Formats: sequence, structure tokens, C-alpha cells
Amino acid sequence: MNLAEPIVRWHDEFARIRRDIHQNPELAYEEVRTAELVASQLESWGIEVTRKIGVTGVVGAIRGRSDNGRAIGLRADMDALPMQELNAFGHASRHPGKMHACGHDGHTAMLLAAARCLAESRDFEGTVYVIFQPAEEGHAGAQAMIDDGLFERFPMDAVFGMHNWPGLPVGSFGLTPGPIMASSNTFSVRIVGKGAHGAMPNLGADPVIAAVNMVQVLQTIITRNRDPLDPGVLSVTQIHAGSADNVIPTEAEIRGTVRTFTDATLDLIESRMKTICEQTAATLECTATFDFQRKYPPTVNWPEEAEFCATVMEGIVGPEHVVRDVTPSMGAEDFAFMLQHKPGCYVWIGNGQGDHREQGHGMGPCTLHNGTYDFNDALIPLGGTYWVELARRWLATPTRG
Repeated sequence: MNLAEPIVRWHDEFARIRRDIHQNPELAYEEVRTAELVASQLESWGIEVTRKIGVTGVVGAIRGRSDNGRAIGLRADMDALPMQELNAFGHASRHPGKMHACGHDGHTAMLLAAARCLAESRDFEGTVYVIFQPAEEGHAGAQAMIDDGLFERFPMDAVFGMHNWPGLPVGSFGLTPGPIMASSNTFSVRIVGKGAHGAMPNLGADPVIAAVNMVQVLQTIITRNRDPLDPGVLSVTQIHAGSADNVIPTEAEIRGTVRTFTDATLDLIESRMKTICEQTAATLECTATFDFQRKYPPTVNWPEEAEFCATVMEGIVGPEHVVRDVTPSMGAEDFAFMLQHKPGCYVWIGNGQGDHREQGHGMGPCTLHNGTYDFNDALIPLGGTYWVELARRWLATPTRG
């Protein structure tokens, strides 16, 4: 494994920074402390810093030894999740109901380590923009930074992202050209019927029956309408109705999520859902109001950039530790917005199986969005090295096209 020697030497320092961020998690657009920690560290290394891009985002500009007109963006997310940590080790969250359960603390530490390495060496031509993004967890912080002029104020040729991935062995990477993460969309259906006594259902129009029928029929979109070669998920995750055992309620509501890799499949699912919900309700003498919200688009890697990233990875860990055709996830990621504007690639770095967790971790798996998760600090030198090598090699490559 070919790691950047300075980052290996600084490992303990950046592990302490990571654990400090983990102890002090901040939710979407509340990352004031984290952003200031990031900005002050960057400034201490002589990096130009711009604060408050997309509310709490931070961008650092690292200028090389000369300007060849090229620039690259490297992005890490900073926000935590609104959930309770179940771990009791020394660096567990100090704030009830807030937790770094997705490793954004580690992503921040890896990019900080890379920024320091690049700033101290300046052994490249062009500019490296290090992007510390807020509000990835469901609040579209990437889009907020874009709306705040990210790509106009910091012109870059391409942008790249990285996420730790539990289950993928430590010392390995995964990526794929094309879709690697799905779109994220939510829906709700409000069903209005006619309330009645539970012993006299003939006097009402039951919205609960309508809701149950909808849940069953909606799955036919996946099994009978969708192209089986184009993945899609439709999950009803909530049903709300009623308040008493002997009362047929007037209203019911179902809610859930839809995930796809293509807009065409998403269009199909949304259209069929609306038809099924309205017509099922009408058949049962109820009415249905259907609402569909498109949250995050699919994260789609650009093929040439994916190949470039894979080559960089292989130079660090060897081809046997790079999964070039990793199975995409139906989870979502708002880095997708950045890839809609700039060429780039989003990759996974292996976080292992959880064996790294210290005594005091909760009795559960080390998976993302889990109360017993923890980022593996052993990744910091590897992730930091990847960022450094990617930036150096990208900036040294002649402009294509």
C-alpha cells in the first residue's frame, strides 16, 4: 500500500480531530462549530478560506506552484443524523438525539488531512478546492452550495466525492461507472372516506380498507409495470388511521419512499401511483390526494472520471483491492446534484465489519445510520492519500476534448 508519508505521520492528530467532531455532532445547517473547526485548521495551513457557502459550508482554495488553468473539487460532508447513539466509548456523542452515524466526521478528517498535505507541498500546478458541505442528510446541502454560487465562485473542471462503506474490507475501494446511488423520493396519500361506527360499516366509506388495498396494488407497479432490468424500489413505510377500536375513521394516510436509477423509471412509477391511488379510492367510495416529492436525483458517475479514479486507487492499494463494478446501492446521496453540473465520480472506501470499534460500543452492527456505528480511523491515511493522488494526477493530465 502506497500511502502519503506525511498523512501517516499525522494519523493520531487527525484521529483526534475526527473524534472531537464525533463527540460534538451537529445537524443539517447547524454545523457552526464543525465549520469553524474546519476553517480554522485550513487557515492555519495557509489555505484561502471562504465560509458560509450554502449556509454553513466551507471552501478552501489550495494554489499550486503555478497556474495551469485547471482546478479540481474534492468534497466531504459534515452533518450528523438526528438519532441516539448507543455507543458508550470515550468519543461517543455528548448531545442526546444527535449522532455521526454515517461517518461524515471521518470524511471531514480525511479531506482535512489531504488539504494539509497538499498545502505543505504545493507540488502540483493549478488549484485544488476542498469543499466541506453541510446538510447532506436529507436537506440537500450540495444544492444549497450550488445555489450559493459554488461552481461560479470556485471554477473547477471536475468534482469528486467519497463515502466510507461498511462491509467493504479496510484497504479497498469500490466504484462503478454510471449509477452508484439511487434517487430519493417521498410520497404521501391522504384518503378521505366517511366515518361510521365500527359495528355499522355499511353506513360509512372506509378509508382504512382503501389504504390497505392501495398498499397491495402499488407493488404491482414494481412487479408488472417496471422493466425488470431497471431497478426500482417502492416501499410503503407508514400507515396512519383511526383512534378508537370501534370507530371507522374519516381519514387515513399512507407514506413511503421510491428509489430508482433512472428518470424514466421514476416517471413511470409516479404516474402509475397517482392513477392507482385515485382510482382505488374512488372504487371504494373515497377520495385520495396524492403527493410525490422528488428529493435527490440518482448519483451517476461519469465513465471517464470513474476510470481515472480506479487507476489512481490501483496505484495506491493494487488492482486486487479495487472493485471496479461494485453493486450500486438503493440509498441516496446529494453529491448527485454536483455531478449534474460537473464531471466527476463518487467512490466508496471500505470501513470493514466493525472490528475496529472500541470497548463500549453498542451491541449492534457497524452499519450506516445505526446507533452502534463508528467510523474506522484506520481509513484516514488511505482516504487522505487517495485525495492527494487524485488531485495531483488530475491536475497533471492534459485537458480532454
